[in-house]
Amino acid sequence: MTRHNKFVGLIGLGYWGKNIFRNMHELGILHTAYDTNAAVVAEFKTKFPDVNYTISFEAMLQNPEVRAIAIATPASTHYELAKKTLISGKDVFLEKPIALKVDEGKELVELAEKQNRILMIGHILQYHPAVIKLKDIISSGDLGKIQYIYSNRLNIGKLRTEENILWSFAPHDISVILMLLEEDPISVSAFGGDYLNKGIYDTTMTTLEFKNGVKGHIFVSWLHPYKEQKLVVVGSKAMAVFDDVSEDKLFVYSHKIEWKEGKIPIAHKADYKVIPVEKKEPLKEELKHFADCVMLKKRPKTDGSEGIRVLRVLSLAEESFLARNEHLQTKVQIKNCFIHKSSFVDDGAEIGEGTKIWHFSHILKGSKIGRNCVVGQNVTIGPDVTVGDKCKIQNNVSLYKGVTLEEGVFCGPSCVFTNVFNPRAFVERKHEFRLTLVKKGATIGANSTIICGNTIGRYALIGAGAVVTKSIPDFAIATGVPAKVTGWVCECGVKLEFKKGRTNCSECGKTYSTKNNTVLRVERKSEI
Repeated sequence: MTRHNKFVGLIGLGYWGKNIFRNMHELGILHTAYDTNAAVVAEFKTKFPDVNYTISFEAMLQNPEVRAIAIATPASTHYELAKKTLISGKDVFLEKPIALKVDEGKELVELAEKQNRILMIGHILQYHPAVIKLKDIISSGDLGKIQYIYSNRLNIGKLRTEENILWSFAPHDISVILMLLEEDPISVSAFGGDYLNKGIYDTTMTTLEFKNGVKGHIFVSWLHPYKEQKLVVVGSKAMAVFDDVSEDKLFVYSHKIEWKEGKIPIAHKADYKVIPVEKKEPLKEELKHFADCVMLKKRPKTDGSEGIRVLRVLSLAEESFLARNEHLQTKVQIKNCFIHKSSFVDDGAEIGEGTKIWHFSHILKGSKIGRNCVVGQNVTIGPDVTVGDKCKIQNNVSLYKGVTLEEGVFCGPSCVFTNVFNPRAFVERKHEFRLTLVKKGATIGANSTIICGNTIGRYALIGAGAVVTKSIPDFAIATGVPAKVTGWVCECGVKLEFKKGRTNCSECGKTYSTKNNTVLRVERKSEI
């Protein structure tokens, strides 16, 4: 291959980097190799003099002949190196994981899209001929309905001190399982043990549950007397085994379960069948795919988004075993928000970025919580309730079906919303739900009650303990039982005092006018 075809740079010549070096060299695409260890660079230079070498990362970034860079360095460096490479305008092959934090992974994906660059993650098993064949078998229906999937990735060493076994071994199997099932888990839990170095887990067991009913587990350890790399898929018709240590890589067992008298399960064993697969090196196939993606400008099979899916599962698993193996519930729709482990979010609920949900709260299906909201303790929302951005809902509040909060609404502790006007325990009136709308910026005081079918106006303020039986206009202060309009309030929350139908807020200076028992905000020219 001519010099013009050598367009990929390699960062890292360590344990895995040397394998990437060998394959890229054989493919004829390796232009320059970089490592911080000058002695390692000198050794490679002696063995492979036809490759360029550098101990300057910046020099590689500035080299116009290097169009793409492969990064094979410790996981803790992935984010910074990939970010600098993408900013320089080069495509990136990044060994797993994409990053150590979901936010950092998302930033890399967004940066790659902004720069119109390739970002491919090294989930090597997706390029293994046996895994590709296994996917075909599952898709054909030969295994029947998938019921259970699990993997063991075990060995003695390579022991690490900068990352635990979960981050070192498990990404491979997580990536394959998500690919085979074509969905993300709805719950993740894990436990493990740190036996050699405190805080560095040597073994972990991760359990996954999927919306389609499939369950699975991933067992990884570097404290095992021999190497084992198996993935088992259990279907209603047959079972498949991918054994990467065996000479034959893929097997199908046509075992069947018979129910005697409809009550007692009886297992009928069958001989296994070896499934022939092509003899190809997965790493070479992976790097060929990357080179094709760079040259043809096509999206990689294991792109940055796929890397984030794996990273999200890794993060949840680690959070679980660090919390002493307590179960964590998650949903695909929930991204970049905080949900306390004692709270529960139903399938079908949507939580906006930056939102925090505290202890013992429940978000029911169909509900939509906006961005940067705060939901206090013992709060119930839903089903099918909409809460706008930047709302604050204090402790012991229930928002039932029919209630809608616009942006910036404050609900004080223990305030009450109803959705049936004349409830009886023995009369079903779900078809009679009345809608309640709380408009932008309104405040609902502690222990107040909002009778259904009414609207709370923009920036209105409902006093503590009030009972609202009719709609409240914009900017009104409503107090008492039943609640009556007793004054007017600015957007900033300061009471307004009108003279001749007009006033300026004493706190923020905003201007208002009043007429016919309504208040309007008067926009100044500088605000228009």
